[in-house]
Amino acid sequence: MTTQRMTVAQALMSFLAHQWTVDGAHRERTVAGTFGIFGHGNVAGIGQALHQLDLDEPGLMPYHQARTEQAMVHQAVGYARMRRRLGTFASAASVGPGAANMLTGAALATANRLPALLLPSDTFATRVADPVLQQLELPHDTGVQVTDAFRPLSRYFDRVQRPEQLFSIALAAMRVLTDPAETGAVTIALPEDVQAEAVDVPEEFLRDREWHLRRPLPERGALERAATAIARARRPLVIAGGGVIYSGAEDALRRFAESTGIPVATTQAGGGSLAWDHPLSLGGVGATGSRAANDVAAAADVVIGIGTRYSDFTTASRTAFQNPDVLFVNVNVASFDAYKHGSELPVVADAREAIIGLERSLERYRVPSSFSEHVERLRSEWIATVDEALAPTGAEMPGQPEIIGAVRSAAGERDVVVQAAGSLPGDLHKLWRVSDPLGYHVEYAFSCMGYEIAGGLGARRGVLAGGLGDRDVIVMVGDGSYLMLHTELVTAVAEGLKIVVVLIQNHGYASIGHLSETVGSERYGTRYRDAADPERLLPVDLAANARSYGVDVIEVQAGPDVVARLSDAVRAAKASPRSTVIHVESDPLVYAPDGAGWWDVPVAEVSTVRSTREAHETYLSHRASQRPLLGSPTSPVHRDSISGPESTSASASASEGRPS
Repeated sequence: MTTQRMTVAQALMSFLAHQWTVDGAHRERTVAGTFGIFGHGNVAGIGQALHQLDLDEPGLMPYHQARTEQAMVHQAVGYARMRRRLGTFASAASVGPGAANMLTGAALATANRLPALLLPSDTFATRVADPVLQQLELPHDTGVQVTDAFRPLSRYFDRVQRPEQLFSIALAAMRVLTDPAETGAVTIALPEDVQAEAVDVPEEFLRDREWHLRRPLPERGALERAATAIARARRPLVIAGGGVIYSGAEDALRRFAESTGIPVATTQAGGGSLAWDHPLSLGGVGATGSRAANDVAAAADVVIGIGTRYSDFTTASRTAFQNPDVLFVNVNVASFDAYKHGSELPVVADAREAIIGLERSLERYRVPSSFSEHVERLRSEWIATVDEALAPTGAEMPGQPEIIGAVRSAAGERDVVVQAAGSLPGDLHKLWRVSDPLGYHVEYAFSCMGYEIAGGLGARRGVLAGGLGDRDVIVMVGDGSYLMLHTELVTAVAEGLKIVVVLIQNHGYASIGHLSETVGSERYGTRYRDAADPERLLPVDLAANARSYGVDVIEVQAGPDVVARLSDAVRAAKASPRSTVIHVESDPLVYAPDGAGWWDVPVAEVSTVRSTREAHETYLSHRASQRPLLGSPTSPVHRDSISGPESTSASASASEGRPS
């Protein structure tokens, strides 16, 4: 057996450079490059290995600087989402705080089911110098280190205690990175001494290796049971999640919807599964969804969830589906998600393959014409509502809906909007009109403040890797998220990565401020104020902050024509080859139109504050509408709230359902 003498870090970096993801005829690098911040834990290991590779084989494993470890992982996730989970980046950090800084990124990757390879350094495996700088010391277990915190946040975790362990660990890590059902954060902890130790590496370990993406076909019995249930439905609804995008199933979904007449609502991750102007597109569903989608969901007798994990926002905290006899057909590549809602009709399969199978099985099925007419009426009403919300009002200070309208009117049909936290995800879910499957990039599984700029850079890398340079990446971010992680603007400048950042100045936490009001806490602790003078706004100049990093900055001043000038600013930023931050102030008390969704945030059961007591009464009324996991809802509100045509009981309607 031919071997090479290499350090563990050198072997790992060379191995990663030769891994390929294959999806049908498409083949691309699984790990497109490595982000790294070097310290005493990895400067002589991974740092040296990357430097050596750069000298010996330039371009084999590109290295990219970052400003924070958390942002490295966010960039990897943004890239992975843009690449439909076919590729990602590795992120290397030093011992202690460097590793700990990556924990948020690990949780985000796993929550979003998106691949990211994490390489945190660890303390000496030999413990020859014990304790070392930045090492934890827990008297009850001296073997526990910072990297152990990655265990519950990772889909795969292992620690290379001896050089010989690298081979099996690296292969296991790649298996999880490229498995659609298991992917997420993959963590390989690397003790600082082991990284620099030499090992005889088999040539086979260093050769190109292909990882063929699994596209599991649906089992015949499961598909037939699902098709039978759908064929009886008179008010069915598809809920399209991120799995539709990741499997490239948007065309199959469109054909299925058109052949059956079944309307489609989308989750945050599923935005773009069906173009907004398609006659069967109802927009977002759930707590941040459209009234059209939520009205149809309330009366649906069969809900066909495709590639969704059914988060509380998607289900409006289990209040979205009011039909007491609703059935859930859950299509998902992961059985964990396919069995949610106590479903007896799971289809564990690739989204595209399952949709194609259902279309064949339901070739004679068509929803009742009265239901189609009802869907079209609801859709038309919602479009008119959105038109009004997006239109300029002439106010000196624009509300967020107007800002979204201004940005959308200036954006290209293939541009990518990136967002993650605050009130923007809800408003975008209702108002942003998505025309392209890759055009809506809202990280809402973890909803991590600070993701936006770093994730936007990752998305930009993904755009360039796919030869999609005609797309601009437009990051929309509030001041709260901007203040948490804006330093990656330096990365944009350093690497010439163009993004357009629309920075909305709210002078506080606008989203939590609104939520605080709904739970009776009167916006306590959500405004940025001078401690000595609570009525005085803080003199923070975020435009100057952005300008100091070297990006172009356009400040859009308040005034009756602010919306038109904001649109002009976006067009100017799109025309520029450089990154641009557009700063605009907003009125945080102007809200998007109500979509009739609810989110379960518990309210204090007892309080001396009147607003809290009133909020608790409202909370109890919503709680009465929640579905149990099993069995029918008990409150009379459930049957009475079902809207739509043929408002007889669901069981009666199901018996009348038939293929047309």
